[in-house]
Amino acid sequence: MLIGIVIGAVGVTAGGAIGGYQYFNQAPQGPTEAQVLDVKTLTHTTDVPRQVCHDEVVTHQKPVQDQNRVAGSVIGALAGGLLGNQVGGGNGKTLATIAGAAAGGYAGNQVQKNMQNGDTYTTTKQVCSTVTDKKTDVVGYEVKYKLGDGIGTVKMDHKPGATIPVREGQLVLNQPNAG
Repeated sequence: MLIGIVIGAVGVTAGGAIGGYQYFNQAPQGPTEAQVLDVKTLTHTTDVPRQVCHDEVVTHQKPVQDQNRVAGSVIGALAGGLLGNQVGGGNGKTLATIAGAAAGGYAGNQVQKNMQNGDTYTTTKQVCSTVTDKKTDVVGYEVKYKLGDGIGTVKMDHKPGATIPVREGQLVLNQPNAG
């Protein structure tokens, strides 16, 4: 009887061990990977302002000290009067002197005006403006996948490989997959 009990105990223990081994070494239920069908990169674009400066040459008019151009008028009138005085005789000489002085005064005034307008100097000034650049950042990936007979979409923070791991029927999204 003791031999029967020992043989029975050994049989029950061996049967339990074989059953436990088979239970724990079963193939997992369902797929272990989801097939990646499509990956779209999700981006966010922002405006980034920056200042751009360059040097610009600026021409300035020198300050005019004789606004009415008196010096040019006087010198022109004297020269014109002297030339007019050389023409004719008597009253004609007087008229020629007056006309020469008037024409010379006007001509001297205009000569001084042209000289003053041409009297310039240049400086360099810095001109700045704000330009806006576009900056595009990747914020994630929209992944279309096939798991079993179903097709789904999920957002991931990293670009997946050809497959996504599946554990207990759920996608494992928190680790990159080299596949």
